[in-house]
Amino acid sequence: MSPLTETVLFVFSLVALGYLAGLTGYLRPASGEGIAEFAINVALPPLLFQTMVKSDFHGAAPWSLWCAYFTAVALTWAAGHLVTTRIFGRDARTGIVGGVSSAYSNIVLLGAPFILGIFGADGFEVLSLLVAVHLPVMMMASIVLFEMFGRGGSEPVHPLRVIRGFLRRVFLNPLIIGILAGLAWRLSAAPLPEFAMRLVDALADTAGPVALFAMGLSLRRLGISGNVRPALALSALKLFLMPALVLAFVWLLGLPPLTAKVAVVVAALPSGINSYLIAVQFNTGQALASNQMTIATASAAVTTAFWLAVVVWVFG
Repeated sequence: MSPLTETVLFVFSLVALGYLAGLTGYLRPASGEGIAEFAINVALPPLLFQTMVKSDFHGAAPWSLWCAYFTAVALTWAAGHLVTTRIFGRDARTGIVGGVSSAYSNIVLLGAPFILGIFGADGFEVLSLLVAVHLPVMMMASIVLFEMFGRGGSEPVHPLRVIRGFLRRVFLNPLIIGILAGLAWRLSAAPLPEFAMRLVDALADTAGPVALFAMGLSLRRLGISGNVRPALALSALKLFLMPALVLAFVWLLGLPPLTAKVAVVVAALPSGINSYLIAVQFNTGQALASNQMTIATASAAVTTAFWLAVVVWVFG
């Protein structure tokens, strides 16, 4: 078994263990919320802090990376919206949920441990550049769309309310806090005390396994309930169209091999819980979002292995 195949199996086995723990009743599916909160609010911020303090980002080409990735996001989002509204006849608000589900990668709970396992610390440095921008960009787009369509046009949209909501969500987000704190400490050039470093390392080491297990529990809680055909279509967009677009753009822009490989693999990840949370905010498309996330995550055990083989063949 190749190291890449073994890592893919290891990552998705942890997700499967979480799902089985909920399926068999060993843990309540609702426990996934608490475990996920621990991963996102406690374990992952120190990992990002540690990365910002220690990393060397030379050659990561952030502007080209962001251009390639988010151009693919925009195109896939538009495709998901059109598939949901034109092919399956849903309204515009559900179309937004379809677009988000097609383009919103599970970059934190699944992406962080997956990229660490495949590409190591150097790959995680590249992922951190995406995390730092991915959350604010996708959050801003979601907030604007929610303000425009979530209230059915009954209230005027005030730009200050949109900006205030965006800033509050960004700067109170523990992952963004971890990134900014790490950058601030890096700029200060002050050494981390030994005790603080041990504490950060201990929490960071738990981030990957805990996040993957929590994701499996969440999938059991959400499950599949109808809307299978549109969910399959949106999953195909997420798992095939988006990574194909990113692959084309990183190749055209001539990104460094490691940066290009991380970008494609991140694009190939299934949708995360955020697409479902946005559907809950809109009060429409909840079943579609949860079904799509479940189907895409189950399929990703195979499709991510495919895209890993592709990027190794293309970029070495």
